[in-house]
Amino acid sequence: MDRILLTLGFAALWVVLVLLMWKGWRGRARRQADVVGELPTLPDDLGSELIAPSTGLYVGSTLAPSWQDRIAVGDLGHRAESELSRHTEGILLRRSGETPIWIPQDSIRAIRTERGLAGKVMTKDGVLVIRWELPSGTEIDTGFRGDDKSVYPAWTREENENS
Repeated sequence: MDRILLTLGFAALWVVLVLLMWKGWRGRARRQADVVGELPTLPDDLGSELIAPSTGLYVGSTLAPSWQDRIAVGDLGHRAESELSRHTEGILLRRSGETPIWIPQDSIRAIRTERGLAGKVMTKDGVLVIRWELPSGTEIDTGFRGDDKSVYPAWTREENENS
């Protein structure tokens, strides 16, 4: 009987902890809603393709300059398999099961590689990070861990040429 009560107690504790984490995530989303605002909409014409699509993992987006202040608004906080491509009008991040992220060309502030973002830590230069400005005026960092990291130099070189 003691073992059953102990098991039920741990199960109840686990449920309470999961509920508290969920409540914390929702609270973070409420606090960030005004800062993040609306995301840019995907245009009908992306322009010509500058960098071919590359597959990988959307790591997440954070409020710049903090690499750990993960955005919880909408589905920006959801990691997802994705495909990243660059066009003359901007950058398209298509995410599996989530809303695509469109980063207009004039919103891009920097493209660099980092060790980690949004709590995801990799090897040196393991994450491609795009710093861009939302329509609300807030700068965020969006992270992409490519399946093929040999494409990263093309992304950082392209950004240096556009600066």
